[in-house]
Amino acid sequence: MSDLRKINIDGTEIEVDGAMTLIQACEVAGVEVPRFCYHERLSIAGNCRMCLVEVVGGPPKPAASCAMQVRDLRPGPEGQAPEVKTNSPMVKKAREGVMEFMLINHPLDCPICDQGGECDLQDQAMAYGLSGTRFKEAKRAVDDLDLGPLVSTAMTRCISCTRCVRFTTEVAGINQMGQTGRGEDAEITSYLNQTLDSNLQGNIIDLCPVGALTSKPYAFTARPWELTKTESIDVMDALGSNIRVDTKGREVMRVLPRNHDGVNEEWISDKTRFIWDGLRRQRLDQPYVRENGKLRPANWAEALGIAAKALKTAKRPAGLVGDLAPVEAAFALKQLIEGQGGIVECRTDGARLPAGNRGAYAGTASIEDIDSAERILLIGTDPRNEAPVLNARIRKAWIAGAEVALVGPAVDLTYDYHHMGDDRDALQKVVDLGGSEDIKGKRSLVIVGQGALQEADGAAVLAAAQAIASNTESGFLMLHTAASRVGAMDVDATNEGGMDSVGEADVIYNLGADEVEIGDGSFVIYQGSHGDRGAHRADVILPGAAYTEESGLFVNTEGRPQLAQRAGFAPGEAKENWAILRALSSELDAVLPYDSLAQLRQALVKAVPHLGRIDEVLENAVTLLEAGPLGKASFRPAIRDFYLSNPIARASELMAELSSAAKARDNGKIAAE
Repeated sequence: MSDLRKINIDGTEIEVDGAMTLIQACEVAGVEVPRFCYHERLSIAGNCRMCLVEVVGGPPKPAASCAMQVRDLRPGPEGQAPEVKTNSPMVKKAREGVMEFMLINHPLDCPICDQGGECDLQDQAMAYGLSGTRFKEAKRAVDDLDLGPLVSTAMTRCISCTRCVRFTTEVAGINQMGQTGRGEDAEITSYLNQTLDSNLQGNIIDLCPVGALTSKPYAFTARPWELTKTESIDVMDALGSNIRVDTKGREVMRVLPRNHDGVNEEWISDKTRFIWDGLRRQRLDQPYVRENGKLRPANWAEALGIAAKALKTAKRPAGLVGDLAPVEAAFALKQLIEGQGGIVECRTDGARLPAGNRGAYAGTASIEDIDSAERILLIGTDPRNEAPVLNARIRKAWIAGAEVALVGPAVDLTYDYHHMGDDRDALQKVVDLGGSEDIKGKRSLVIVGQGALQEADGAAVLAAAQAIASNTESGFLMLHTAASRVGAMDVDATNEGGMDSVGEADVIYNLGADEVEIGDGSFVIYQGSHGDRGAHRADVILPGAAYTEESGLFVNTEGRPQLAQRAGFAPGEAKENWAILRALSSELDAVLPYDSLAQLRQALVKAVPHLGRIDEVLENAVTLLEAGPLGKASFRPAIRDFYLSNPIARASELMAELSSAAKARDNGKIAAE
């Protein structure tokens, strides 16, 4: 039950929840209050004092607006609403004093600091500070930390806002950062000089309000005003994190998160943030054809001609949809291959996902439901590696009191959980428990990972998970690992025999499926962006665009369609994926009925109307699968190496370094410095 209170802020009277802090109430009133330590998604520290305001009739000194609640204010002498001033002479003088103190020890590094141009301290010193200082003492110096290959440190610039400490402890769930010393000797440090062991650590770069923590791979390569900024969608996992891609010329320089409360809040994983060096290496920039067992460069006309000839003479062609393909490309491939009498398949990892049953493969719950869940059951998933940002959300629910249980391998998820077992018997025991009134009365969620569905009894496991959700009246969420999977399932890029049927095909059109072993005997046409496993097996290579180089539709793990925008152009002769399929269709004399991406999208939305409802989570009907016999296998994780899960990641030097460091940590060896 809300406790509404009236409050007067700079002459404007508003009504807000009494539990709100003054800084939040000021935001509701549209008044900007400067801050360094306060952050909406972290606990309140109250240690920078930049957010001071004047409480009329209160103490004769300014109050920290981040640490005082509206309900703590007393009404005026005649019962009028309590009054707060954010621009009075007292407040102005207090803020100037705080800023003067902050700059006593802050070095004059702006010309060589990577934070220059997007620095909170610069902006607030201009807006709220003095033009000079009364302090002439020498500035202090602090040793820099080694936090690993991702975060660069210049701790002399640190203002001890403790945002990085609070993020790593509360959100990322690691305890390696803290503050030691007092007064002038206070400094942020890491425990025993350890490097950070988290796949969310890059977020502290965004959180740092000064240049103390910056991006090591991006260091000294560009200034913010040189970059072209494009809003897009991430494809490193199936969460569909909202991102901003910053380019300089034709090259991606960095990837930053965008705020979206329903999906990724304002966090992204390290793979999402630092993958960009993989977009430059091992790229396919011209067509190739295989002659006498060796690939040789070719032109588009020759490559498309050979591919068309193979498809025309194929007895049973098959199409594979890779993990990073946009919905438009999957839709065009389905039309092209099925027009030749072939089959298509998007479940390349062998997951037994039921075609046409959206309530089963996209679930009935939204990611946002995790926030309010009181009970969460994880089946065959390791969300810390499969979707780190979603795992942070589960951790947030756990901190708020949610109980978490896991059926699957016991792994470190950064929070406590009840381990029910790691095999099918443990799952059966949960099914047999049924749904007591105690469980039904609580908001609960069942989250199923792809590792649970990849064995022969995957359909039975999915039916069991659905039965648990039905018995306990829980929401059902399918945690996918491939960004393209839900969208490809929506356009029904599936066949009854699954991957087994694809193995019988004489010609296979591989649209960026690099995690698949294709046996000898088939003629393989590979369309993709990187020279990975798929290209090594190909007889014809058609170079396509990566996710930052074409506009595309992606449907995330909860079934929310989102648009990724083009940030740059593909290298060399590489072309957009849908355009390659359209060009090939004319070579086949079976022209696809669209000449532009807009026309293709119109055809797509006509065939699957809900794909036109951008950024909406649809309510899916619950269709329970028939229960089948569970096997004897143990659950296995869907992702074995977080940093090397797709062709772009495998082309990245930085991801290779992080992968080897993670393996060394897991083996208990201390890496040589």
